[in-house]
Amino acid sequence: MKRKLFFYPFIFIFSHSLIAQPTAAHNLKFDSLAKRWDEAMPLGNGWLGELIWEKDNKVRLSLDRVDLWDDRPMPDINKLKFNWVIEQVKKNEYDTVQQLGDVPYEIYPAPTKIPGASIEFDVRKFGKVTSNELDIKTALSVIKFENGVVFNNYIHANNQVGYFGFENLPSTDIIPELIIPNYNSGEMGISGNSVEGQGLEKLGYKKGILTKMANSILYHQPTWNGTYYEVLIKWQKFSANRIIGQWTITNNKHAVLPDLNKSLKEPTGWDSHLAWWTDFWKRSSISLPDAVLEKQYYLEMYKFGCVARSNTPPISLQAIWTADNGNLPPWKGDFHHDLNTQLSYWPGYASNHLDLTASYPNWLWKVKDENKRWTKECFELDGLNVPGVTTISGKPMGGWVPYSVSPTTAAWVAQHFYWQWKYTMDEKFLRERCYPYLDAIGLYLSGILRERDEDHKLKLPLSSSPEVNDNTINAWFKHFTNYDLALIKNFYKESIEVAAKAGNKKTAQWKSQLNLLPDYDVNETGLTVAHGQNLEASHRHHSPYMAIYPFGLMDMANQKDKAIVEKSLRHLEEKGTDQWCGYSFSWMASIYARANQADSAVKQLQIFASNFCSINSFHLNGDQKGGQYSSFTYRPFTLEGNFAFAQGIHELLLQKRNDHLEIFPAVPDNWKNVSFNSLRAEGAFLISAKKENGVPVSVKIVSEKGGECRLKLPFKIFIGKGIKRSDIKFGANDIISFKTKPGQTIIFNNGQE
Repeated sequence: MKRKLFFYPFIFIFSHSLIAQPTAAHNLKFDSLAKRWDEAMPLGNGWLGELIWEKDNKVRLSLDRVDLWDDRPMPDINKLKFNWVIEQVKKNEYDTVQQLGDVPYEIYPAPTKIPGASIEFDVRKFGKVTSNELDIKTALSVIKFENGVVFNNYIHANNQVGYFGFENLPSTDIIPELIIPNYNSGEMGISGNSVEGQGLEKLGYKKGILTKMANSILYHQPTWNGTYYEVLIKWQKFSANRIIGQWTITNNKHAVLPDLNKSLKEPTGWDSHLAWWTDFWKRSSISLPDAVLEKQYYLEMYKFGCVARSNTPPISLQAIWTADNGNLPPWKGDFHHDLNTQLSYWPGYASNHLDLTASYPNWLWKVKDENKRWTKECFELDGLNVPGVTTISGKPMGGWVPYSVSPTTAAWVAQHFYWQWKYTMDEKFLRERCYPYLDAIGLYLSGILRERDEDHKLKLPLSSSPEVNDNTINAWFKHFTNYDLALIKNFYKESIEVAAKAGNKKTAQWKSQLNLLPDYDVNETGLTVAHGQNLEASHRHHSPYMAIYPFGLMDMANQKDKAIVEKSLRHLEEKGTDQWCGYSFSWMASIYARANQADSAVKQLQIFASNFCSINSFHLNGDQKGGQYSSFTYRPFTLEGNFAFAQGIHELLLQKRNDHLEIFPAVPDNWKNVSFNSLRAEGAFLISAKKENGVPVSVKIVSEKGGECRLKLPFKIFIGKGIKRSDIKFGANDIISFKTKPGQTIIFNNGQE
């Protein structure tokens, strides 16, 4: 195979036809290989993942597959009943609850995500590494050695296969070695906590079968209850100095790879791989004057393209990059729905990647019957709630009881059904998925909201605010927490709209429920945790402030709401960031952006990028500069902080506020040149805007589905193209509105001198 057909010249030719962003400046580029798995070069396609680094002087490719799971039931989890938890809290006998709902999560190694395998190459004869670069535009990793050897890697964007290739080899005797995970070493395995991860030996798997042939290696690993996975590697010589290989991992299916046909012009599928990534980057782009934030943004969006597809399980804590350290991944690599899965999908909507955000509602729909079964079992109610911590099949895992059996988790995940509809305006999805899912949650909520408070308002039997007061009896409150209240208020607000559009009569019932909810608990500190409970110390989870973001239930144009938000922010600032994790700063950026405090929002993003990320951009939770901003200095890798960062950038540039869109709502004054292209807004509008020399100059709207657009432009005097001025209605607070047709393009230029 000619070299130009494998990687370099081919990419050079096409680079001129790609959009301007991302550029080479956004790539990961080093002059050596990472020595840790969580600093490695990441590749992925939603199904398969790969981390490229150095271990014991060898190049190591850590291989993973998203659905490699030990999905055995958590022992005795079916005995955990919400009504029993209520009684134990009343009796002040909470140890019994922890023993049943939390201790097993720490003691038992499974259920859990599990790692696949690794490939190693002994490259010491090639000399030092002179260049180690990940081109995020094409998802291609290229390592160059001082003797001229080039090592290329990519995972095909659409096919479940990864490719590697050596060029300029002095000889062709380099053979891959398959490194098997430590499932059956004969050792006892470590007994770490859920963050450190227990040793893989604890899973008790039978020894795998390794079959080596002249140009292939097959590994068959039995897992739990008769299940298995396979890893297959094949490689082939293409000339005297070139080898190309491929690999795959299958789950409960025998691994097969075709031979690489030398007669084909492009045997590795590079053309179709490149086409997928070209389309991915064309969907939207941003340009910022802050080079660090711009690079971090594109690295986050690259990772988003690596971990999501419409038909994959949702983004778990580490997704397709399970820890390669001989242990189970942090927090078992599970699905935490108290913030982790939700935050992970935040940036996909505005960045115009709705094919990827679809994976979350698609999976929730797939496991809804399991979740309904659990709702009946745990809450003894019909309808639908979602466990706060689940396996890949939606089964409960336990963990901290106040959020693993939270009575409102379904109300938060419902927002992603609503967003999938609002950003697409897909009527079929509305009728067949969105409304039925929300209707099932509404049925459950009508049962759990069975009590009234002293003001005859609805209340929960017990309420909580994730991670406030940690995993103690004090994490439960007799009155609504502002977390639970915001989730339910937002659920009814969105469900009323969904039901009306779906032509269903549930709107009256849900309006009645919404009107029976109490007001948020507010005092001199702004939004409290709950009645009689202020946020008393620095805290990582911004659960009391859900009404500000992501729900946007606080209107900054309303003086009462504005005062509440500003008091809340001052109180947060007084408590400091000592107990924050990386994702806290990412999330806080969006909260500040909603409060129109642009400089503070940008500061949060800068802190995240500089202090809480590995050199490869992975969010490591702790402050990696020794505790400059947080006393958490550990480094468990999880993804939600990365993706919340990208959404923080979007919130600076474009927001949906109440019933209208705002352009540049939170851009700092010193950002003189800013632009974005084709960010998607609710209503299926694609928005582009530009600010030059400190002045907003243009806004472009493409209406994908038609309908009314309500908009607050960043300039008051404008010249419109593609629309008659008589068709524009001028309202209060500089908001304009106009009706659009499907496919219509409208451009507003600044008309001020």
